[in-house]
Amino acid sequence: MQLFLDTNWASMANAMKNSGIGPDSLYRTYCGDPPMPESLWVHWNFDPFVLCFLGLLLFFSYRSPKRYIGIAATLVLFLTFVSPLCALSSALFSARVVHHVLLFTVAAPLLAVFAPAKRIAAGAGAAFTVSSLVLWIWHAPPLYDLALSHVGVYWCMQASLLLSAVWFWQIVLDRRRPAIQSIYLTVAGLTQMGLLGALLTFAPNPLYAAHSNAPLAWGLTPLADQQLAGLIMWVPAILPYIIVGAWRARIAWSELTDQAA
Repeated sequence: MQLFLDTNWASMANAMKNSGIGPDSLYRTYCGDPPMPESLWVHWNFDPFVLCFLGLLLFFSYRSPKRYIGIAATLVLFLTFVSPLCALSSALFSARVVHHVLLFTVAAPLLAVFAPAKRIAAGAGAAFTVSSLVLWIWHAPPLYDLALSHVGVYWCMQASLLLSAVWFWQIVLDRRRPAIQSIYLTVAGLTQMGLLGALLTFAPNPLYAAHSNAPLAWGLTPLADQQLAGLIMWVPAILPYIIVGAWRARIAWSELTDQAA
């Protein structure tokens, strides 16, 4: 897999930079225009709406017995929406995948533990189906490109990804039926992240117009950027599902042995 540019790609990136034409100029996502590598660390997002939301979450975290979990969730959301990762995800699809993985497998379970559902109205199957559909639908190229070109659609994507993942984690982290939960966690990791990651890794062509030029400035071809994104989703992103699934399976086994005794 060729991750770095050959001479022709590098020449194209330099010409684009020298001409003053920004990469992927048709796309004006919430996180801003794709930044150049030398200016990434000045691209912080100080959206008052986001800062107010994070401030409220931090306030309620300090007032909660689970304050450290709430603070951790706040820090993850700060990283995804305020730090330069937000701007980098406008340039690189691999950074966008890191952004989504942090929402789905780190922020969502932390929020699920911080604010567990008082009543579980539906089973793990429904939560698994909805969260899987949301993840796959938003990674369909037409909808993904639309989200990166319209702020309202962008927030629909982010909110639905996070809320569906929180719902899923609230159910699978509930103390009841750990055996079923461990199965859904394993299947979710393989289908939500593993299968989608494999498809992205082995796709013969770049799929997303929103990242058709910007990766060049970062030393990546659009296809190599997509392959890197697929590997991130395929391998490390499934680890939280497997680890928590193994933990739930261990609880189920302990309950069976206790009942047998």
